Amino acid sequence: MPYKKPKIEKVFYTIGEVADMFQVKTSAIRFWENEFDVIKPQKNKKGNRLFSPEDIEQIKLIYYLVKERGLTISGAKQKLKDNREETIANHELVDRLKNIRQMLIEIRDEMEE
Repeated sequence: MPYKKPKIEKVFYTIGEVADMFQVKTSAIRFWENEFDVIKPQKNKKGNRLFSPEDIEQIKLIYYLVKERGLTISGAKQKLKDNREETIANHELVDRLKNIRQMLIEIRDEMEE
């Protein structure tokens, strides 16, 4: 059996890396941090924000509500307050469907070649 290199996951991400992940400006990440109490990045001695994978999952959910679903900040807060589990389940379902769609597109492109 060939050696498979394990995927190395970072423990913390900088605000710039997080902003690049979601293709938003760092100011949006800072704004969401102030508006949503579920995002609590650690800060180093210089005061730089360090986001954990759990923080990134929360940002992913907020991004889904605000950018993809088009909710306002107050609407996203209310949605998370009222039915957080259902919102998470819907986001995971949409995410899986996007992955399946991408896989099907790749298969189609391979068949055309």
